[in-house]
Amino acid sequence: MRPTNRGRLRAWAAVAAALLTVTGAASGAPASAHEEDDLGPAIEAIMHKPGYEHAQWGVLEIDTTTGEVIHSRYANQFFVPGSTTKLVTISSAWHTLGPDHRFTTPVFATGTRSGSTLDGNLAMVAQGDLTMGGRTKPDGSVDYTDIDHTEASLPGASLTPENPLAGLDQIARQVRDAGLTRVEGDVIVDPRLFTPPALDPQPVPMIVNDNLIDLLSTPTTPGQPAQLLWRPQVAPYQVTSTVQTVAPGGPTDIQVATSPDGTQISLTGTIAADAQPLLKVSAIQDPNAFARTALIEALGRAGVTVAAAPTGPNPEGALPASYDGDPRVAAYVSPPYSQYAKLILKVSHNLGANLALCNMAVLHGSKDCFDAFPIEHEFLADVAHVDPTQFTVADGRGGVASDRATPIGLTQILGYWLGTPDADAFRLSLPILGVDGSNGISCTTDCPAKGKVFAKPGTILGLDRLNQRIQVGAQEEAGYLQTDDGCLHLFYIGVNGATSADLQSFIGIFDDVNQISALLQEQASQRERTRGARAGK
Repeated sequence: MRPTNRGRLRAWAAVAAALLTVTGAASGAPASAHEEDDLGPAIEAIMHKPGYEHAQWGVLEIDTTTGEVIHSRYANQFFVPGSTTKLVTISSAWHTLGPDHRFTTPVFATGTRSGSTLDGNLAMVAQGDLTMGGRTKPDGSVDYTDIDHTEASLPGASLTPENPLAGLDQIARQVRDAGLTRVEGDVIVDPRLFTPPALDPQPVPMIVNDNLIDLLSTPTTPGQPAQLLWRPQVAPYQVTSTVQTVAPGGPTDIQVATSPDGTQISLTGTIAADAQPLLKVSAIQDPNAFARTALIEALGRAGVTVAAAPTGPNPEGALPASYDGDPRVAAYVSPPYSQYAKLILKVSHNLGANLALCNMAVLHGSKDCFDAFPIEHEFLADVAHVDPTQFTVADGRGGVASDRATPIGLTQILGYWLGTPDADAFRLSLPILGVDGSNGISCTTDCPAKGKVFAKPGTILGLDRLNQRIQVGAQEEAGYLQTDDGCLHLFYIGVNGATSADLQSFIGIFDDVNQISALLQEQASQRERTRGARAGK
C-alpha cells in the first residue's frame, strides 16, 4: 500500500472514531460541555452580534490526524442545510457515475440519404449534459465565476467568456464533416431520457446555457442608453432595452419583463455611471424548441441547410421508437463528470445538483429521477458508511422545506472522502476561502486563512413580511480546514434563524460565517504550533 493511501486510511479511521464519540456524547441526556465549549472571544462576539438574538449555532471540528474533537456544539441536532445538501448529492453522483464519466449526446440521421442530402430528419438525443460545451475551456476543464449567472439575483454575478452554443456548433460541424449539406426533413430534439421531476429548478434532458438568456447591462455616460449584451442569440428570441445611464451614485434598478412564451424580453430602468455591469437572466420556457432552433442555426453556419422552418415547437411526435439501423452522424462528448461536480460545488449550481439525481437514476435504468434516492441511501450506508438518518433529503440542491442535516452527518461524508483516491480532487472542488467559488468574495485581504478553508456553503433566505426584513433560515459551511502545517480538520459551522434588514446586509451574515471558519483555521494552526513546540522540548 502506498504511503499516501496509508495516511488517508489512518485519517479516515481517526475521524470515524471521533464521530462515534461525538454521536454518543450528543445523544446523552444532559447538554454537556460539548454544547458550551470554548470557541474563543472573537467567535463568541460574532455569534452574539445583532441579528442572531433568536438564532441557533451549530459547530463541529475534528482533527483528522489525532481524531480529537476540537469543538462540538449541537452536533447531533438537525439544521436546515441549504446547499450543504449538495455534499450528499454530489458525493453520491461522483461515486455512482464515476469521476471520468462523460455524457455523449448523439445525432442520428433517420430516413434515406442521397449523396449529401438527407431525405428525413436529424434527431439529437438529449443525455442530461449540464453544459453542452457552453463552459468548456481550451484545456477541457469547465469554467465558472465566483457568482454564477444562475445566481443573477445576487450582487456581482458575472458571465464566463465561453460561447454557450459551442457544443451545438461542434455537432453542426460534425454533421457537415459527415458529408451532409441538406436536410429535407426536420431537426428534432429527443427528450425522452427521463421525465422532468417536480423540482425547482426543474432538470430536463436538454440544457443549453442553463436554459437561461443572459442580459448584461453596462453603463455608458449619464443621459445615454446603457450598453446591452445578451446571449445566446437564437430565434425567435428578441431583447430590447430602454435602460438609461444616470449620474454616478444614482439609482441602479433594472427590471425584466417577458412575453407569455418568454421569447420577447424587455429591460427598463437605470444604471449608475459608476456601477459595475449588472447581470439579469430570463428563463427559456421551452428548452427543446430552443435547442432545436439553435441547432438548425448552427447547421446553417456550418453549411448545412434544413428545409423545415427554424422556429416553432419541437416535433417530438415524429421521433422513431428507436434508432436501430440509423447512422450516427455527430456526437458531442462532455468533459468528465468530476468537472461538472466541481462546477456544481464551486458555484452551488442548483440545476446541476437536481440534474445529478436524474443522471444517477438514468444510469440505473430508470426515467424517474426520484429513483436516485435509494441509490443515495445505499451509497451512504454501504459505501461511505454514513448514517443516512443524519439527513432528511427531498431534492438534490437543498431547497425543499423538509431538508435537514446534522453537523455529524455532513462531517461523516467529508471524512469518507479522506479514505478515497479522489480525496484531494474532491477537496479542491469545494469553494476555497478568499480564492474562488461561492467563498471567493470573503477573506480576500489581511486574512491568514485565505486559501486554507475548503468548504461548501449553504444558504436559505426568506421574506419576513411581518417585520419587513430578510429571514435567514440557514447560513452554513461544511468542509476542511488546512492548518499552516498542512494538517486537515473537518468542520461544520452554521446558524439557523438569523435576520437581516435586506439582501445587502445579509452579505454580512455570509461573511460572519466565513470569518468564523477563518478563525477556526487560525486557532487550529496555533494549536499545531503549540503542540510542535511542546514536542520539541
